[in-house]
Amino acid sequence: MPPDFQDTPPDGEELTDYDRSHMKLYLRLLDATNDGADWEEIANVLFGLDASKEPERARHVVDSHLARARWMTEHGYRQLLREGRN
Repeated sequence: MPPDFQDTPPDGEELTDYDRSHMKLYLRLLDATNDGADWEEIANVLFGLDASKEPERARHVVDSHLARARWMTEHGYRQLLREGRN
């Protein structure tokens, strides 16, 4: 069952509760992208969205979450590491 999600994840420079609760989704999204899955399949499998019925929404959800997942790999993880040391 797909997780509860917002159509657009947060895009600030701070790690959020949304990010923390969607870490598994971000990792699955990165894996699917790296494995060459197309965005329609990702929308369906990870978000439960039918890209043929809601193409603009489905593409936006996938793209915006993928951007946030990539942000996590470049910046957000540092905040997780700092939190783990405290």
